[in-house]
Parts: sequence; structure tokens; C-alpha cells
Amino acid sequence: MQASRIVCGGVSMVAMKALPRHALLLGTRSMHGAVPLAMTVRPFVGTIRKFSSMTPPPSSPNNNNNINTSNVDYERSDKEAVKDAMTVRQADISENASLSPKAPEKIYGLPSIDTAGDYNLPHPIWHADYIESVEQTHVAPKDLLDRAALWTIQAIRFNFDWMSGWSFGEHTRAKAIVRCIFLESVAGIPGSIGGILRHLSSLRRMRRDHGWIHTLFEEAENERMHLLTFITMKQPTLLFKSLVWGVQGIFFNFFFAAYLISPRFCHRLVGYLEEQAVSTYTKILKGIDEGKGDLSKWRTTPAPEIARQYWKLAPEATMRDVIAVVRADESHHRDVNHSFAGMGATDTNPFKPGH
Repeated sequence: MQASRIVCGGVSMVAMKALPRHALLLGTRSMHGAVPLAMTVRPFVGTIRKFSSMTPPPSSPNNNNNINTSNVDYERSDKEAVKDAMTVRQADISENASLSPKAPEKIYGLPSIDTAGDYNLPHPIWHADYIESVEQTHVAPKDLLDRAALWTIQAIRFNFDWMSGWSFGEHTRAKAIVRCIFLESVAGIPGSIGGILRHLSSLRRMRRDHGWIHTLFEEAENERMHLLTFITMKQPTLLFKSLVWGVQGIFFNFFFAAYLISPRFCHRLVGYLEEQAVSTYTKILKGIDEGKGDLSKWRTTPAPEIARQYWKLAPEATMRDVIAVVRADESHHRDVNHSFAGMGATDTNPFKPGH
């Protein structure tokens, strides 16, 4: 230690002597004039001496191994802490999941918070009695804006049914899968656009969003998970993907511009779109249950692994169960968007995360 002090002192003296004499008189300016450089060097030299007097930690041949082990322990404890926090958050959501009178009444299960590493947003896990009791409903248009939204969806539905072959012939598994994949590739667009535009509006206006953003993004991801589930059963061809690219580009720009002009029109349009989605999945379920064509085979076809994890389905779940929970999701999106269409842009979102 004494030797280190002598070395530091010697180095500082050599540095001082190596500088020209006039350089030692230069320094920084202050309110009292020039401050000699020697005065600014002394505190630095003192700091060097202070650190040189510190006793180094004892060396250990296994020091690196100890550091690695502690890092692993910290990572493990962090994961446990995150899991505990998410459990508390899930309990909090469940406790405060009551909806306002503006929102439709329905039977909810627990909202799901994924802790398996897939980073999914919260989404409902439906009670079995609600899954089987979903009904086809229709909100009658109230004014010209609502009628325009309904007419738009009816025009899209007519052309889509004709182009996909759904409006004629037997409803088969092949037709159903193609229809579901195409439908979900478009249905995931509105929520993402609505969410990002409200997010940007909140940033520009520097105001709270009143809770709409999370519901819209949850809807978009939920639709995307429908798509990821269905493509495990049929990989789209290059031609099919090209059609999706074209339709996605057209619909994205249309919906983006429309949401800037009238969010109410857009939410009403999505509400009517989801009414058609509920109709489609109801017809598929009817075909499965009544044994029409080869749709009846989905009563025994195992559910994809991604579906069992996402909706927390039983290990013995089948494709019929998947179609049923997808229909429950679509009915929820239908009711949420019709509710948003009847609310003001600054009204508080009645739907809690995962509901």
C-alpha cells in the first residue's frame, strides 16, 4: 500500500514537471479569473491516491464460477417474482372484472395471463355454459352512418361467399379452413389500427386514452391467434398468400382513413363484421353436430397444441371445442365494438384487461 502511494506521488510529480511552466498557470475561467491548472490537478491526484489506498478483494480461483452461479440464481428469482406478480395481477383483474351498465352482460371466465413464454396479452377464458349459449344477434342500424357500415359488410360478405364457394355446394372442412384463415387474416386489422391511432392521439394531445387502447390491441392479437391456430391445419399456398396481401393492403388503407374520419362508423362496421363471423362459426358447429359431410370428423379431431395452450383447453379437446371458443371470442368482439360505437370518444372503457 505504501509502495502504491509512492508510485502515484511520483507519477503526479513527473506529470507536473513535464508540463511547461506557463501551462501550469493556465486553467479554467471562473468569476475570479484564471484558475491555475495545478489547482485542478491536485484533486485528481488526491482521488488516485484514495483509490490506490483501498484494499482489493481477496482473490479466489473460483471467483468467475461464483459470479456465474449468482447470475443464474438471480435470473431464477426474477422469473419467480414475475410469476408471483402476474398471479396477483390476475386475481386483481378477476376481482374488478365487473362491467358498467353500458357494456353487454355476459358470463366470463377468468382472464388469462400467459406465463408460458408466449407473451400473449390478457384474453378471456370462457365458461363452458357461455361457450354453448352464444347466440346470433343483430344491432339494428339507427342512422345513415350505421346503414353505411351495414351495407359495406353485406357487400363484402356477398362477394366473399361467392369467391370462396361458401354460398353454394356442401360445407366441407376444406372450405371451412380456407374461409376461417382468410377471415381471420382480415379481422386482425381493425383492432391494431384503432389501437395505434388512439395511442398516437393520446401522445399528441397529452391526455389519457380512457382505457380503449388495451382492448383494441387485445382484440387484434386474439384474431391473430385464431389465424395461427387454423394454419396448423392447412398451410396456405403462394396464391392464397398473395390474395391476402392484396386484400390486407386495400382494407388496411380503407379502415385507416375511415377511422381518422369517423371512429364510430368503424366500430359499428366491425360489430357487423363480427356478427357475420359468429354466423359462420355457428354454421360450422351446426355441421359438426348434425354430421353434415366431413365436418362431423372435427368432433374427434384433436385440437392443435397452440389452441389448447391459448384457451386452456383440456388435453382431450377437439376441433369442435376450438370452433366453439373462437365463436365465443367473435361474439365478444361483436359486443365490444357495438358498445364502442355507442360511446363517446372520451368515455371510459368499461371492459377491463382480459375482458
